[in-house]
Amino acid sequence: MANYVDPPNGVWSRGKHYFSMWQTLFEIDTKYVPIKVIGRGAYGIVPSSINQETNETVAIKRINNVFDNRIDSLRTLWELKLLRHLRHENVIALKDVMVPSERRSFKDVYPVYKLMDTTCIDNQVFSWHFLMTIAVFSISGAEVSPLCKYPSPGSQS
Repeated sequence: MANYVDPPNGVWSRGKHYFSMWQTLFEIDTKYVPIKVIGRGAYGIVPSSINQETNETVAIKRINNVFDNRIDSLRTLWELKLLRHLRHENVIALKDVMVPSERRSFKDVYPVYKLMDTTCIDNQVFSWHFLMTIAVFSISGAEVSPLCKYPSPGSQS
């Protein structure tokens, strides 16, 4: 559950609101309303949220301290640049990247993705190499088989 909190420096940024989930502070655009945490990994925490402008449910990934490691910074940049242009049914869609309130001194990046079926997320292991393979096949026009081959237990097919 999201708990709304005051900004860390006590100064509110226009168009932003702050909340805490799993002891992690988020600074997101006010058009997004957080729902619950749906994932946690090496690069950050991912809550689901509702975009109030489109009424679409999305996933917001908080990549913290993005500039602390050069390789991780480049991977993040490559991922965002690639996903910005790639449209394929088997690749998660990048919907938005939130602009930080402090453009000269920000540390965290907040990409917004289409919310995927949790069956795919729970049952599959995704890597940068896999994403690149899908991208190459997609660009070349080759067929890529679906990632979620099996329905989850209890689902109707």
